[in-house]
Amino acid sequence: MTKEIISNPVLWSPCDKRIKSSQMYKFIKTINEKKKLNIQNFTDLHTWSIENKADFWSAVWDFFNVIGSKGMEPYVNPINKMPGSKFFPNGKVNYAENMLSGDTSGPAIVFKSEDKIRREVSWKELKVQVTAFANFMKKHGVVKGDRVAAYMPNMPETVIMMLATSSIGAIFSSASPDFGVDGVLDRFGQIDPKILLTTDGYWYNGNEINITDKVLDIVKSLPSLEKVILAPLLGIEVDNDNGKFVNYNDIQNQYSTKEIFFEPLSLSDPLYIMFTSGTTGKPKCIVHSNGGILLKHLVEMGLHSNAKKESRVFYFTTCGWMMWNWLVSGLLLKSTIYLYDGSPFYPNPEVLWNFVNSEEINFMGVSAKYIDALSKENINVIDKYELKNLETIGSTGSPLIHESFDYIYSSVKKDVSVASLSGGTDIVGCFIGGNPMSVVRRGEIQGPILGMDVHVYDENANSLKNEKGELVCIKSFPSMPLYFWNDNNNKKYHEAYFNKYENVWCHGDYILKTENNGFIIFGRSDATLNPGGVRIGTAEIYRQVEQIEEVLEGLVIGQIWKGDTRVVLFVRLNKNSYLTEELIDLIKAKIKTGASPRHVPAKIITVQDIPRTKSGKIAELAVRDLIHNKPINNITALANPECLKEYKNIKELNF
Repeated sequence: MTKEIISNPVLWSPCDKRIKSSQMYKFIKTINEKKKLNIQNFTDLHTWSIENKADFWSAVWDFFNVIGSKGMEPYVNPINKMPGSKFFPNGKVNYAENMLSGDTSGPAIVFKSEDKIRREVSWKELKVQVTAFANFMKKHGVVKGDRVAAYMPNMPETVIMMLATSSIGAIFSSASPDFGVDGVLDRFGQIDPKILLTTDGYWYNGNEINITDKVLDIVKSLPSLEKVILAPLLGIEVDNDNGKFVNYNDIQNQYSTKEIFFEPLSLSDPLYIMFTSGTTGKPKCIVHSNGGILLKHLVEMGLHSNAKKESRVFYFTTCGWMMWNWLVSGLLLKSTIYLYDGSPFYPNPEVLWNFVNSEEINFMGVSAKYIDALSKENINVIDKYELKNLETIGSTGSPLIHESFDYIYSSVKKDVSVASLSGGTDIVGCFIGGNPMSVVRRGEIQGPILGMDVHVYDENANSLKNEKGELVCIKSFPSMPLYFWNDNNNKKYHEAYFNKYENVWCHGDYILKTENNGFIIFGRSDATLNPGGVRIGTAEIYRQVEQIEEVLEGLVIGQIWKGDTRVVLFVRLNKNSYLTEELIDLIKAKIKTGASPRHVPAKIITVQDIPRTKSGKIAELAVRDLIHNKPINNITALANPECLKEYKNIKELNF
């Protein structure tokens, strides 16, 4: 394979003042003093973090003053295996306790539901409500290891439920209210929750979305439920004769108490059950650890994202995406977390930037597709909003293309760190991402996350640089899943991550490490195209196609065709454009010159919509399976499954 010597231009550099005021810089000073080291920069720090695993994670614990007990050993790996190593195996910690400790003043949570509601929850109110909820659950027999589920919008009650669940050692799981009944049952039906928190509906695009009928259907189909707590948002009456239903406010009034007991948990006790998107079958239930999530998020939010006391942290997400779990960990740092529920384009495309500007937010996170959409519409933010407090824009969900970096610096804010992130539900965090001490280069993720020994492997497990390959992590880390729910002998767990390379986590991203030790992601490995036996990342094609004015977005698959694979590109055009021969030629020429002749599609077909998962990721595999007459195993994972009818009709034309 030919090496690609890539060195992208620097778009932004942190000033000396900004570097020295960062949590990461203070962390370096602390460990240099304590360990008599001479760490000078991020690269030195990362190297130390992976070569001195026990010291690094112990230093993280101390730096952030984790409440709990460490035990005698920070890290043990008796069998030299990634699944099998333990972090602080004799330690005790409680995730919720570390959020609710102390006497912090001011708002803990700020909630906005489109233009209908703005509400603050103070740190004091948060503790009061969590305490009442925990008391209610204990009085109704919820104990350590029980499952508690939320079918909820991104609102404060969801966070409160999670914290109360964690405080008593139960296991929390969530789904957003845009999921249909089958999608919810595919998830919660596997884990038998004892308690369900839900609501009457939510606002989206200015409209009331009533979910009461869905709620009743779900409750009927989950026999494990003993209580259903209703936290109304719209004020709609839920017509039920079920004695299981309890009003959220009634719990707060009847179970209020001044005492809260935090269950002392081992770091490997479960905290969350999270779900894969389910595009290749029924969603897998990934069980994540109490201590592992705490440690990983302290690193990612406290060091990489520079969250600290009174920081204002916002990520646009739903409760069905792992970035919700990531966002709420801002409370560990005593930051204020900002919850926005609704459409990011209602009543106008600038609504989130107005929110960030008016709330004086420091860290804003969105999906890469959101940035792409703004760029495509030439939305000018920089002339409308000062965004004076905004230090970092985080982006994840799909690769942030080079041109989207350009758009942010030209049309959003010039003095901002663009932190493109890549990880997943599998680890509730990132393998690679941004940091406050390094430059931002066009199209690149800045580097690995501390404690993550990330490499790019070829098929023979050779580590690559300037060549595309598989994203792997060769040493254990705290937020590795404990196990998959109901997975006999960890069979599905091992198949998911350790089948390709022995004792090495293979994440399934097709990636390249640059000369600058940054990273570029080219899409998912399982969606990689192989025309003529040459691997092509789908993101390479999307980047070129989406620069064309007439094209809003694309979806590309590899179709088995006459003994080989041909590239087929589906495009969604803007409302005033048509797929003429001239436009087809323009698309092909752009891909040929911007990527390579091998990237040029054999067929380009116009469609009305692009299927995507609930978290906004393009569902390439669903279309590929449909085109090849394979079953789409879990259509409920898609946000817009109805659009697949168009692809089925196209397939039947024998294109």
